[in-house]
Amino acid sequence: MPDTITPDSRVAIEMAESESRTMEPSFEDRHALNLRLVEALLFASASPLDIAALAERLPPDTDVEPLLAELAEHYAGRGVHLVKVAGGYGFRTAPDLAQKLKIEQPVNRKLSRAATETLAIIAYHQPVTRAEIEQIRGVGLSKGTLDFLFEQNWIQPMGRRRAPGKPVTWGTTPFFLEHFGLAALEDLPGHEELKAAGLLDTRADVSIYRPDEPDLPLEGSDEEEAAEPLDAGGSPEGKAVD
Repeated sequence: MPDTITPDSRVAIEMAESESRTMEPSFEDRHALNLRLVEALLFASASPLDIAALAERLPPDTDVEPLLAELAEHYAGRGVHLVKVAGGYGFRTAPDLAQKLKIEQPVNRKLSRAATETLAIIAYHQPVTRAEIEQIRGVGLSKGTLDFLFEQNWIQPMGRRRAPGKPVTWGTTPFFLEHFGLAALEDLPGHEELKAAGLLDTRADVSIYRPDEPDLPLEGSDEEEAAEPLDAGGSPEGKAVD
């Protein structure tokens, strides 16, 4: 006897078929899910991801490039852009917003003993040449010490000494006074106090070359062009450097 499908059975079968169709996502649903997955992978990664790395996390046979193109178009006018970099893809700040996101923080750098002594010598003996600083300290001066003090805007070139080679003379800047809370150079601690603090050579004072005529200006004459450059580095041969 053939099986008979009652009305109730037919309704049950149709409901089951409908539920089965509901369980299988549509192409649009799969596409949306893959798009969200690619977006999440790119945001979560600390480095750019290439197409192969993305494809590993997606269903087989998923075309990754159209998904990337769609994401790039979606983010084109937003605060971050999807860009290809270093062989992969990643989100980067929109170029027009990069300047607004910069944060400047002061970085405290401890002064080395050489820099402290050099700054003290310049403050007390200015204008003073590099050779005179080395004579007072009794040790060669590395190029980086003067460079560091110059970068901090604590010292500046003042002129050129009327001596062979016309070496540059150095002095302190107005910012030096501002930074150390001084109204004028006369407010510097006493010479003996500085020696006691170990900031100056504790030996007897050495003579410093002081011409009767004032120093030459930094610029303005042809003969100065062959003089010592402002950032002349190194130390005399055979002299220790710190």
